[in-house]
Amino acid sequence: MIDQIDWLGHASFRINGAPLIYIDPWRVPRSAPSADVILITHDHYDHCSPADVEKLRNPSTLIVGNAGAAAVIEGVTVLRAWQSINAGRACIKTVPAYNGYHPQSFECLGFVISLNHYDIYYAGDTDVIPEMDRIHPDIAILPIGGRQTMSAATAVEAVQRLRPRWVIPSHWGSPSEGGTSFDARQFMQAAEPLADVRLLDRAR
Repeated sequence: MIDQIDWLGHASFRINGAPLIYIDPWRVPRSAPSADVILITHDHYDHCSPADVEKLRNPSTLIVGNAGAAAVIEGVTVLRAWQSINAGRACIKTVPAYNGYHPQSFECLGFVISLNHYDIYYAGDTDVIPEMDRIHPDIAILPIGGRQTMSAATAVEAVQRLRPRWVIPSHWGSPSEGGTSFDARQFMQAAEPLADVRLLDRAR
């Protein structure tokens, strides 16, 4: 399952399964394959992009997000934390995501995607939070940028709590995206004793 996950840059990912799932699509090329499911964590522009959703959606695309996302994108199925929805062979559960920049009142989301006997946790823009003690995924996608998200060091603490088999960092690549390649390597070095860390190349 780990090899079916593409990093599209910043916080944007694609899970190449059945269904085909995008998470927080942003700056997606027009040649990208159409989505079966689009998951949106919150309404900040680099996570909730109406233009990118329009590139990817088709009449049957399921779009899941919070109330903030529904305010700017038509047709969003609104879920709150700990609710779930089925999409083909995938079960998608929402989980809380919050920190000082994204307070709980914003009802931002993370997601646990259960597909092909694997649980994939996409943390969203969050800090280490007590609710992580209830999540024990096979794969964790964690922000490491340190700007409105966990830093590389804090993300290592999240790995300790979550105990995943694999970890994929997000929110890195350039200073404008929060973290640099140096941050990603620091995270990898610190987290490798705890999990198999994958620094993905951006998918074309």
